[in-house]
Amino acid sequence: MSEQKPFGFTTTILHNDRRKAIEHGSLHKPVHTSVAFGYDDARQLASVFQGKEPGFRYGRQGNPTVAALEDKITRMEDGVSSICFGTGMGAIGAIFQALLRAGDHVVSSAFLFGNTNSLWQTVAGQGVGVAFVDATDVANVAAALTPATRLVFVETIANPRTQVADLARIGALCRERGILFVVDNTMTTPYLFRPKTVGAGLVVNALTKSIAGHGIALGGSLTDTGAYDWTLYPHIAANYQRAAPAQWGMAQLRAKGLRDFGASLGPEAAHHIAVGAETLALRMERSCANALAVARMLEADPRVAAVHYPGLASHPQHALAADLFRAFGSLFSFELHDGIDCFDYLNRLQLGISASNLGDTRTLVIPVAHTIFFEMGAERRASMGIAESLIRVSVGIEDTDDLLTDFAGALAPL
Repeated sequence: MSEQKPFGFTTTILHNDRRKAIEHGSLHKPVHTSVAFGYDDARQLASVFQGKEPGFRYGRQGNPTVAALEDKITRMEDGVSSICFGTGMGAIGAIFQALLRAGDHVVSSAFLFGNTNSLWQTVAGQGVGVAFVDATDVANVAAALTPATRLVFVETIANPRTQVADLARIGALCRERGILFVVDNTMTTPYLFRPKTVGAGLVVNALTKSIAGHGIALGGSLTDTGAYDWTLYPHIAANYQRAAPAQWGMAQLRAKGLRDFGASLGPEAAHHIAVGAETLALRMERSCANALAVARMLEADPRVAAVHYPGLASHPQHALAADLFRAFGSLFSFELHDGIDCFDYLNRLQLGISASNLGDTRTLVIPVAHTIFFEMGAERRASMGIAESLIRVSVGIEDTDDLLTDFAGALAPL
C-alpha cells in the first residue's frame, strides 16, 4: 500500500497492516506462532543480533504478528516506536527493570491503579525512592523533585476516582528539568488523547482494556513519542548507545524488558488486540456517551452521595479535562449514602456485571474498597479519596436507555 496523505484515526488503524506486504494478500497480519527464525546466511543472523539490520531473533523479543501490532500502536500514539508486553503491568514493570537503579528517585501521582501503586511500593523496597503526590497541581510535582529524580509518572484520568493530572504543566516542568515524563494513557486511549501533545516521552497503554476492547486478550505497550532526549538519561548502557540517540531508550527497554525480564506478548494475543483496535474509536464514542448519561442520572439521585466523572461540571478538573480530551472516558465511580449497602445495589443490577476488568464492550462494576484496593488498607485508601462504598463503573456499548433503566432500577428499592 503506497504512502498517501494522512488518513483519519480509524482509517489508519484499519489499513495499517497493508502498508507492508502481507503473506497471500491477507487483510490482517497472520498469526506467526514460531519462536525461532532461520537465516540462509549465518552472517545475516549475526548482523540481526548485532542490530545492524532488521530481523527477528527469538520469539521472546518479538515476532511478525507482534511487530505489526507495535507499528499500529505507534501510529495511534503518533510516536516513533513501540514495544508490546504480555500485560500493561509488564510494560510498567519494564520501565523499572530497564531504566531505574538503586538510589534513583521517582515522582508518581498518588492517584493510581491499585497494581501500579503496589509496584511502586515494591520498587521503593528495592532502593528507589518514590514520592507520591497530588498530580492535579504541578506545584506538588515540582516540590517533590530531587537531583536523583529520573522520571515523573502519572495517569491521564486516575482509576478509580477519576482525578485528572495537570498534564500540560507537568510536561513543561519535565522538559525544563530534563526529566523523563511517563504518562499512562489507558483510561483515555490514543483516540481521546495523545500524551505526546503535553511532552510525554514514554506512553503506557494497557492494551487489555479499551484498545483490545472485548476482554479476551492481555497486553500492554510502551511508546516512545520522540519528545525526550535520551542523551540526558544517565543509565543508558554503552552497547545501546551504538544506535542513533533517539533509539537508545527503546533499545534498552526491549532488551531488558523482553530479552532479560521476559514480559513478552504472544502472537495470538497480539492478533486479538490488533483486530479489537480497529473499532476503538467507534466503541469509545458510544461508551463515553453512555458514561456521561449514566453519571448525570446518578448525580441527580438523592440516594447517591457523590459521582466522580470528569464529564460532570461538578468534577474538580472538569474544565481541564474538557480542554485536554476529545471526550471524558468510559469509566466513572460513585458513592452511595451511608446506610445503603453497595453489595445489595450491585446484586440488583441486571446488565452491570460484577467483574474486575475495564474497557470491555460490556458494562462492568466492582466495589473498589473491598476488592482491587482492599490490600492497601483503609488508611492508604482514604489518602486516595476512596470511600468504603465506592463503586467503579466501566461503561460498555449497550443501548443507553437500557443502562439508564438498569442503574436507576437498582436504586428503586432503596
